[in-house]
Amino acid sequence: MKEKTLQILLVEDSAGDARLLREMFRKEEPDSFELTHTLCMSDAMLHLAKGGVDIALLDLGLPDAHGLDVVRRALEVAPNVPVIVLTGLDDETLAAEAMKEGALDYLIKGQIESRALPRALRHAIERHRMQTEADQIKKLQLQLKDDFLNAARATALEMSHSASHDVLTNLPNRVLFNDRLTQAISLAERQRKQLAVMFIDLDDFKKVNDSLGHGVGDKLLQSIAERLRASVRRSDTIGRLGGDEFVVLLAQIEHAEDAACSARKILRTLTAPYIIDNKNLDINVSIGVSAYPGDGQDAESLINRADNALYDAKQSGRNNYQFFRREMHERLAERQSLEADLRCALGRNEFLLHYQPMFNLQTGQITGVEALIRWVHPQRGLLYPAQFVPIAEECGLILSIGQWVLLEACKQARAWLDVGLGVMPVSVNVSAAEFGAKDFLSGVRAVLIATGVEPQNLELEVTESVLMHDAEAAVVTMVKLKAMGVQIAIDDFGMGYSSFTYLRRFPSDALKLHHSFVQEIAAGPRDAAIVNAMINVGKNLKQRIIAEGVETHAQLDFLQRHECGEGQGYYFSRPVVAERAADLFKSGMRDGVLH
Repeated sequence: MKEKTLQILLVEDSAGDARLLREMFRKEEPDSFELTHTLCMSDAMLHLAKGGVDIALLDLGLPDAHGLDVVRRALEVAPNVPVIVLTGLDDETLAAEAMKEGALDYLIKGQIESRALPRALRHAIERHRMQTEADQIKKLQLQLKDDFLNAARATALEMSHSASHDVLTNLPNRVLFNDRLTQAISLAERQRKQLAVMFIDLDDFKKVNDSLGHGVGDKLLQSIAERLRASVRRSDTIGRLGGDEFVVLLAQIEHAEDAACSARKILRTLTAPYIIDNKNLDINVSIGVSAYPGDGQDAESLINRADNALYDAKQSGRNNYQFFRREMHERLAERQSLEADLRCALGRNEFLLHYQPMFNLQTGQITGVEALIRWVHPQRGLLYPAQFVPIAEECGLILSIGQWVLLEACKQARAWLDVGLGVMPVSVNVSAAEFGAKDFLSGVRAVLIATGVEPQNLELEVTESVLMHDAEAAVVTMVKLKAMGVQIAIDDFGMGYSSFTYLRRFPSDALKLHHSFVQEIAAGPRDAAIVNAMINVGKNLKQRIIAEGVETHAQLDFLQRHECGEGQGYYFSRPVVAERAADLFKSGMRDGVLH
């Protein structure tokens, strides 16, 4: 059974805040939510009056309504729709007053986590539904006469079960699981026992839904629920929090190793092959484990700590389990702080580009520059891509950041041309999310038109692993880019294990040798032979060969002797700001100066 797509009404007059929330939903669970955005209360009331809204997110400061009046007007039109208010840190007291008026909860802008937002909304809708059904039960009990009491009890039991269990798997839902965990904590405290909580997540489950359909995905989730039931004791509790997230309560364990044994058993059970609708499916699973009393004293803390450990399990290669450690919490808090700052960085103009020249290794002429993003953090100083790009990819900000990089790099190339420095081809790195986005091609075309840069002077660098993730789709996108006239380079060549079949089909213009191969040239004859072979592969495929990370004269000499066409690295120039790059052009490096 496919889960219902939740209809969310967002009432927010700040375009920036609205965009961030939309990116959160698009990143985490794009198929589970449909977002309608209005700028004022009058439009919101029209939407609410039509019906069909599952939850409303309301900013308390709107052009035509302010404060508690926003909540009152929303509930007046749609009293059965759960309302969550959006507020800043300074208005938290007002948000608390809004809850007295009937709002279900509130979210503080700047502290909303992209991973937790969909879960929080489902939880809010679930609580609202339970409260509504409880009110209906009470009303039903008051109205029934003695002759219908038995029927009322049956109806109440059925409604109570529905309110506390997941519809798809019939497992306890979040509310019931939390209740059982709270009771288990009380019992463990009295008996001086331990217990453990496991947070279980399927790796890349979205791909199953996307490639095989939600019907197969739902049957897979049901099979997983059955396997989990068979993997634990009858005294333990299994719950489904939604999507592909499951939790397990291991009651009354003697030692931490007991939880480790259970985790290993669950991993073996869940990763065994599945046959669904005559299709063989293999999945990977990550598990995070927390324990009472060491990791938390209440249900919420234990689940959060298990979630922290799950995140670490995913970062550690997936298909494994990790126990919560104190440094995980600190590391996650640091990451969340960085993510919150990252969401504001683009609007505050905190990004800048550095440019690293690429040289013809035979003539010494500059053949182009690679644009590399930097973040000038107001407290942390200059941050490099490895410190924030992975976070931007996880939380969905990479699309807007990537579009900014592309536009800024092309604007700079045009500026160099306009001041008489001539045509300077510019290379821009493209992430997996950007390359697969529906509006990627139109975005590239729009930037070229806006800046007046000729398509052949823009080179897009896509890593080999991104292309091989869905090679057939990659070929289609690359063909369309080539039709526009844009140059394409396969970045990190040699790291993605692409087959020669696809290398011949990819309509690329250049292969960029990963810096690790270049740096090992002097390590021995075998390493040098590998680099030579890669250069020959590129030449046979009629590709430009660009060596990354050239740092020594010995490396340069080898590359020149083996006819590698181009190179970049600290031996020639570090990445520099646009003004310094212009000085390099003017000083004659473009005319063939090499060390």
